[in-house]
Amino acid sequence: MTHSPERPAEHVLTAPAPTEAVITGRLLRDNTPRTFGDNLRESVRYSRGRGALEIGVIVALVLVAFVIAGSVAPAAFPFLSASNLSGVISQSIPVLALLGLGAGILMVAGEFDLSLGANVGFTAIVFINVSESIGWGWGIVAGLSTSTSIALINGLIVVLTRIPSFIATLGMGFFWVGASIFVNGTSPAILVDGKDDTLVTVFAGDFGFFRSQLVWLLLIGLAAWAFLHRHKLGNHIFAVGGNASAAKAISIKPNSVRLLAFGVFGLLVGFAAILISVRTGSMQPGSTDDYTLMAIAAAVVGGTSLNGGRGSVIGMIIGAALIRLIENGLILAKAPGFYIQLFVGLIIVIAAVFNKLMEGKAS
Repeated sequence: MTHSPERPAEHVLTAPAPTEAVITGRLLRDNTPRTFGDNLRESVRYSRGRGALEIGVIVALVLVAFVIAGSVAPAAFPFLSASNLSGVISQSIPVLALLGLGAGILMVAGEFDLSLGANVGFTAIVFINVSESIGWGWGIVAGLSTSTSIALINGLIVVLTRIPSFIATLGMGFFWVGASIFVNGTSPAILVDGKDDTLVTVFAGDFGFFRSQLVWLLLIGLAAWAFLHRHKLGNHIFAVGGNASAAKAISIKPNSVRLLAFGVFGLLVGFAAILISVRTGSMQPGSTDDYTLMAIAAAVVGGTSLNGGRGSVIGMIIGAALIRLIENGLILAKAPGFYIQLFVGLIIVIAAVFNKLMEGKAS
């Protein structure tokens, strides 16, 4: 009679513990989503700026409520009228959304620029004056160059001096307001000779129920999404905003990334300033301060973290849409002006609290 050799006893600290994966033979690749539904669930689950999903639901509910109210009582609440959709919604939302994108991308990198409103005003004045002198083509070049230069100067001050960006840019905001008055005086810059039909069609064209600004928002929003969520430079911005020291440890240069974020911010602010100038045909120095906090509010409402490292392009656009929709609804309902500020302020606080809860859940 023969006996099979017995397996030598293993120590409890060295013997491999049976796991579910060993028992079932499950591999890591088995977790890869295989169907469209699985891919959609995974995208939602791992999407950066998860707050965008929830705020999108709120925007949809507000929109449905306004559509119902506009259908039931079109005279008292003309939300669905062509003049409201084309003249207000498709012009006001894109401008704030572009500014929110600029502010949001900078916030993802962990920085703020409180000179945004002053940058809009100074850039618009440069665009108008150059367009009046040598044509709107050169005016666009001058405007975008000005806004980007202002943002990069702010970025260099932050990077080289290491002072907090909100202090540096707050001071520079006052500087650029003063510069606007120095360049143009206290009277408004007016776009007359430099404004032709082509310029109006491209930047403020009326197509019935929507304007050119909405098309620009779609194009720029798609480019911003590809840059921030699908390009390695976008990943660097998330990495620096989330943990600059850890990013530096993997050969990312935080200061270069911060300057890149300031540059992108400047380009978006410049484009928004051109849209505003073409739409209004004038710019009064010192009249654009409100854009600063509204742009930051749009980013925060859309799920962008105040601490950096978290946010999404879709969320920033949805945040701007929510603010402008509620403003529009209150105006159509003939609410007193202070109610608008009241509700916008309330939305910002609720969004900030919600973001804090989301960050705690994520950590």
